[in-house]
Amino acid sequence: MSDISLSSLVPAYIQAFEPYTPSRPDHELMRRFGVDHLHRLNNNENALGPPPNARRFIEQFNPDLAPVYPSGDCFDLRQTLAAKFGKSENQFLVGNGSCEVIASVVKAFCQRGDNIVTADKTFAVYEWIAEFSGFEARLIPLREHGFDPQAMLDAIDGQTKIIFVCNPNNPTGTYWDLDTLRSFLNSVDNRCIVVIDEAYFEYVQEPGFPDGMNIMEEYPNVVVFRTFSKMYALAALRIGYLCARSDVVDIIRRTHVVYSVNSLGQKAAAASLKDDADFIDDTRTMVADGKKLLKEEFSKLGLNYLCGQGNFMMVKVPMSDTLIYRKLAHKGILVRTMTGFRFPDWIRVSLVQLPVMEEFCNALTEVLRK
Repeated sequence: MSDISLSSLVPAYIQAFEPYTPSRPDHELMRRFGVDHLHRLNNNENALGPPPNARRFIEQFNPDLAPVYPSGDCFDLRQTLAAKFGKSENQFLVGNGSCEVIASVVKAFCQRGDNIVTADKTFAVYEWIAEFSGFEARLIPLREHGFDPQAMLDAIDGQTKIIFVCNPNNPTGTYWDLDTLRSFLNSVDNRCIVVIDEAYFEYVQEPGFPDGMNIMEEYPNVVVFRTFSKMYALAALRIGYLCARSDVVDIIRRTHVVYSVNSLGQKAAAASLKDDADFIDDTRTMVADGKKLLKEEFSKLGLNYLCGQGNFMMVKVPMSDTLIYRKLAHKGILVRTMTGFRFPDWIRVSLVQLPVMEEFCNALTEVLRK
């Protein structure tokens, strides 16, 4: 029997695509770097953990439900989301993390020859899913570390089906205010779908910041993304969702895999939305305290940094980002290298409790002085 010829079976755009290599589990990293603890400042996780209502549900989850399939369309969670945001349950689609929701939108609207438009330094999954699906990803350079609305409009042509706007942007923390977003949508004029990814929405308190749940009522081509992984600290349970007009959601749902969201995740997500104000305030306070400390420390060290919206900051270091990652990991601290985001020699740092932030500052100072 002859050997399989992968080159003849695999599309060229798949052969050219480089697979993502995730980080090793914490226990393996601790063994590798010779430490007995790790502070995870690399993935923008909420170090406070889930809201109290979600935590109680997780602790009391009935194991007898394990052999029972979950709700295939997240019926109860969609009802909860609808009540929370004053929408219809048919306006929501829930996925196994935002990545699955992104994939469903791309599959729903793109066909051979189409393209998507987004920034060149933003959440990379928009680009990845388009390209390994065989569609062109048009990546527009940032202007002053933010999305450039005019350059994005100039990139649109008759084959552009989706524009992805990360607001606020990961990793720079910049954002479009309401006037900028509305002007952009008016110029798009319903020519394509505009996704407003609000993964970090709950962290923003700036006046003039647009609420996608409101703006979508004015523009039928707007799809809003949100997640339970960031503010609500359910990253391990993988819950992301979108909201749009019901007829738009109906199209996307046709491409969406049912039963992909587990029962524990669905119930914990719904519980986290109930009486969440104090939890959100506590998280925002933690983030604000962390920002204040890091701004002071980075300034003392003479380092350039970006401090925008979200629970993270970026800082430029005087060595390769991979080298400083290893040096900090040997001290029990994980940061995010930014070369993959096209920010060579920058690192991104998640903002957590002050004692950990202080430990990070001490470790960074020691590494740089050596």
